[in-house]
Amino acid sequence: MNNNDSKILARVHDKYLYIDDLQGLFPKNMSPRDSISTVRGYVNEWVRTNVMIYQAEMNLPLDQLDFTKQLDDYRNSLIIYNYETSLINQNLDTIVSEDEIYDYYNSHLSDFELKENISKALYVITDNSDEKEEIFDHLFTLADSLLFDSIEYYAPSYALSYSLDTSKWVTFFDIQKTIPIETYNIELFLKNNRMVKINTERLIYYIKFFDFRIKDDISPLDFERKDIYNIIISKRKIKLAKEVRNDIYERAIINKDFEIYYNN
Repeated sequence: MNNNDSKILARVHDKYLYIDDLQGLFPKNMSPRDSISTVRGYVNEWVRTNVMIYQAEMNLPLDQLDFTKQLDDYRNSLIIYNYETSLINQNLDTIVSEDEIYDYYNSHLSDFELKENISKALYVITDNSDEKEEIFDHLFTLADSLLFDSIEYYAPSYALSYSLDTSKWVTFFDIQKTIPIETYNIELFLKNNRMVKINTERLIYYIKFFDFRIKDDISPLDFERKDIYNIIISKRKIKLAKEVRNDIYERAIINKDFEIYYNN
């Protein structure tokens, strides 16, 4: 923008940066202090960039300053990509059956080696008080058939946090973010501990493991389901993109939209 009525913020040789050039670049609710700092940073970066551009233009040979072909190629790639994406989104079947997921999993088992230890578990976190400790100590001695209902009954009133979702596989690393388990051998820990209780000065942690898989084992299907879905959809997109290109090309042949004059 070259606006003689707009305040000039900076100049590099015959290039000028006007205050109007900054319109829409920054949030409207930005504080005055942040605005000043942000504008100063933008101006300094603009100056540095244009000083470099000037030096490059002065010193590079003309053939290295002509980017017409690269820009045309880039523009064409963007146009094709946007059009293909639009057609794919209109025609892509995003429903993946359970059989497809199961078949892909069983056909690619070697691709699904676990990179982390994972487990299924429930946990309870409560205040370190005698009353609550007594309640949950008792609950965690119950059979699994009674444990879930009992925790569901007591936890809303006596627990600070809890989870009864044992249907999902969770990495041991993510469990440690919630439960402060310290161990030098995770595999041995999982094999030897089904129920763990940890007392700290303020809190008591209970966790019960229902299943686990060790790093380098074959990952369970449930843990890979989402990734397999994405893989199948990605393959469909690639196939559909190829079909779209071939279809457009074949229609162009039928309609005589092009001619090739060179034959080797």
